[in-house]
Amino acid sequence: MRADNKWQDYRLLDATDGFRLESWGGVILVRPDPQVVWKFERKSPLWNNAHRVYHRSSSGGGHWEYRKKFADRWNVGYDTLTFAVSPTGFKHTGLFPEQATNWDEYAKMIKKENRQINVLNLFGYTGGATLACAAAGAKVCHVDSSKGMVQWGKENAALSGLSDAPIRWIVDDCMKFVAREIRRGNKYDGIIMDPPSYGRGPNGEVWKLEENIFDLLEMCSQILSDDPLFVAVNSYTTGVSPSVMEYMLSVMLKDRYKGRVKAEEIGLVVESTGMALPCGSTAFWKKEGHY
Repeated sequence: MRADNKWQDYRLLDATDGFRLESWGGVILVRPDPQVVWKFERKSPLWNNAHRVYHRSSSGGGHWEYRKKFADRWNVGYDTLTFAVSPTGFKHTGLFPEQATNWDEYAKMIKKENRQINVLNLFGYTGGATLACAAAGAKVCHVDSSKGMVQWGKENAALSGLSDAPIRWIVDDCMKFVAREIRRGNKYDGIIMDPPSYGRGPNGEVWKLEENIFDLLEMCSQILSDDPLFVAVNSYTTGVSPSVMEYMLSVMLKDRYKGRVKAEEIGLVVESTGMALPCGSTAFWKKEGHY
């Protein structure tokens, strides 16, 4: 498992009995996590001093319990980047901190190449990967079906001093966008996919990871440049294991390009135990010389 990152403003303080205890720039949040199946004793006194606690509803969704006053939106920093975070109605904050280990991988590969790298970030959310790639010198096309998330990404770009970076911000269904890029003949040196388990496009298009991921991968293989640098696919769904993603990427790319595929879990270190909490997985195809 990869659980390395340079976070200072995010800390996973403790995790037990179905919940995470987190510090986001000093704001303490308690959020549910289905991976936390153990029920060890709570080790941190901050469990009783949280600013907000998210409670799931038996009928679906949930709500935040306000325990201490603080701003509804505040900033956290990672390396040279700055992000606005805010508790949303679905327990999220607008940022997945475990992805920072992947941001570092993208940046390292881009900086190592002595050429302009063109990156496509599908299901780009609020722009963590987009900004990491742009800060490393890449041109980026950021695609997400949510207008609100794309706007949030633009705000993060401004906070990070990247408003003038070569980033295209696109609100669109990802599969439809890739289909149009195939017809246009546009090519990318790096492709990032961070698809949800289930979602809907801007016009009601239904996305189910297990049913659609192969077709999307096959389409994306058609818009890779002649000298691609990387392809990365994230999964938060137990039904699509790291080995499944590794298999698909390997078969699609091994005969076309010199490189290697590796898939593994990513996670976050729990400070109270020193152990890593699994937070999904990433399958990486990397160009020869980058692994």
